[in-house]
Amino acid sequence: MYPFEGKTYDHKGLKLHYLDEGSGETVVMLHGNPTWSFYYRNLVLALRDNYRCIVPDHIGCGLSDKPGDDAYDYTLKSRVDDVEALLDHLDLRADITLVLHDWGGMIGMAFASRYPERIRRLVILNTAAFTLPETKRFPAALWLVRNTPIGSFLVRGFNAFSGVASYVCCKRKPMSRALRKAYRAPYNSWANRIATLRFVQDIPLKPGDKAWDIVADVEAGLSRFSDKPMLICWGEKDFVFSNHFRDEWMRHFPDAQLHSRPDCGHYILEDADDEVIPLIKTFLAERS
Repeated sequence: MYPFEGKTYDHKGLKLHYLDEGSGETVVMLHGNPTWSFYYRNLVLALRDNYRCIVPDHIGCGLSDKPGDDAYDYTLKSRVDDVEALLDHLDLRADITLVLHDWGGMIGMAFASRYPERIRRLVILNTAAFTLPETKRFPAALWLVRNTPIGSFLVRGFNAFSGVASYVCCKRKPMSRALRKAYRAPYNSWANRIATLRFVQDIPLKPGDKAWDIVADVEAGLSRFSDKPMLICWGEKDFVFSNHFRDEWMRHFPDAQLHSRPDCGHYILEDADDEVIPLIKTFLAERS
């Protein structure tokens, strides 16, 4: 189900696992929470004959190390620094296509904002690069996880975040038991669920939150990417990254190519892989 032999990069004493598949122009795929590089497996298989696919597991996720708070600062800045360090280590400094999902969108666009000249194209999959839209209420389930001890206990004690996501994030094609198990596999203990909790706790909702300034700066500079080809594939049955976020992307990038699916959920690469993967392949080929 995960037909790859990944590689590891020792970053500040921590093992960062990543896929490096194929050759050619670089496509960097960044996952969010609570997924891991597994989310992109079918896209990698579809692209690696013509592109070099780089897919890291963020620290605390997938097959990367899962340190405690004493060994890693689970913040947006750290995530962006990690991506920068990995791509510099691989000497990938130009003509990068970013494929972004969930919190990977904020990580990727923060990296892109540091080095806009390195970015060639953008593929957007139910994600954000801006603060919470004014028309969107912060979901109650995320508020519970972000702000309460019981939410923290449910995530770390019972794998509630990854477990629930494996049921609710696919709408057109509900996950099989084997697929749900694969998504949840890296988060198999209290210690190994630290990142799924810290990601939510790091969501910035107001000035003064740790990640607020980075997100606000990225949002303020989005116009720098208006000349970059952009493909947006969106699952409309996403209760977190809802259509409010899709519309905000289109407000910033009215020339983006949009494919919105009313029957798909947050994990659009699971729900509509047979549609989205050909769209991405065509997008890359036509904007070569």
